[in-house]
Amino acid sequence: MRIAIVNDVLIAIEALRRVIVREGRHHIAWIAQDGEEAVTRCRKDKPDLVLMDLFMPGIDGVETTRRIMAQSPCAIIVATANVPDHPGKVFEAMGAGALDAVSIPVWGGSETLDGGKALLAKIENIQRLIREPVRTTKATTTVHDPPNTFARGEEGIVAIGASAGGPAAVTTILSALPATFPAAILIVQHVDKQFAPGLTAWFATHSKLRVRVADEGDQPEPGSVLLAGRDKHLVLTARGRISYSLQPMECSYRPSVDVFFKSVAKYWPGKAVGVLLTGMGRDGAEGLKTLRDRGHHTISQDKGSSAVYGMPKAAAELNAASEILALDKIAPRLTNMFKFDVRRTH
Repeated sequence: MRIAIVNDVLIAIEALRRVIVREGRHHIAWIAQDGEEAVTRCRKDKPDLVLMDLFMPGIDGVETTRRIMAQSPCAIIVATANVPDHPGKVFEAMGAGALDAVSIPVWGGSETLDGGKALLAKIENIQRLIREPVRTTKATTTVHDPPNTFARGEEGIVAIGASAGGPAAVTTILSALPATFPAAILIVQHVDKQFAPGLTAWFATHSKLRVRVADEGDQPEPGSVLLAGRDKHLVLTARGRISYSLQPMECSYRPSVDVFFKSVAKYWPGKAVGVLLTGMGRDGAEGLKTLRDRGHHTISQDKGSSAVYGMPKAAAELNAASEILALDKIAPRLTNMFKFDVRRTH
């Protein structure tokens, strides 16, 4: 891949450059030392991948990411010093369209670079993602299924999948749902497991619902929000409980939205609504189609409100979505669909 580096610190630039060059399969497209330069360079010579620092003179990495995704969208990984120290900025960058984050390798003894393997692993993951085969499908128009309402006593679940731009999109939905929302919410967001606790806390500050990382054996409960928190696939079991699995291994991402949606379609005994949000690639489109084929209502985010119109576009091409909605319309639609509070009162 052709990889661009955006960073104003020379030692950081050299560390990134050396890891990429030594690996031998990727090439440096260009180097920019501030955000404005990066936006201009991307517009004139779009690379396959950008390694984006968070803190630079002028516009920061978040705003630079936002402008690049608006003008010349491409894959972006946040590459900054000590990523775990800046969770808020990382989530902002992911909300603007960044796919992942990694700490810049640091110099060790004997010319070694600690963290180089982690960087290369992220790059390889992105390469698999952007090279996913494109399936030729007949374009379809939005199909609106009959309005869904759930009768009292039927437990419901909302299954949400998101990637690039997802943290901001999920926050928008959660913040607009009432404290009395009567369904369980399960979320698969493409994010490294080290960020899951911080992302959960981020969501919790914007939601009236109970938000936490999903644990093995959890039972989805009305009014709760569970976020995938491991480098394994989040799935439902035949007992309707949460589990994590390494299989299938060939997915571009673990956890995979497709694997998650298909397990919901197969095992959830009540009513389910699938929601596919902004993201690069095609993950989630086939799973959303499976949910719809099983009679569940499905929603995908529209192009205008998506930071990256990849996953929702793939869903539209497969006719997987019962409805295609702007982001700010999704929470009201869910609230209307789950009209009755099925939780027990004491």
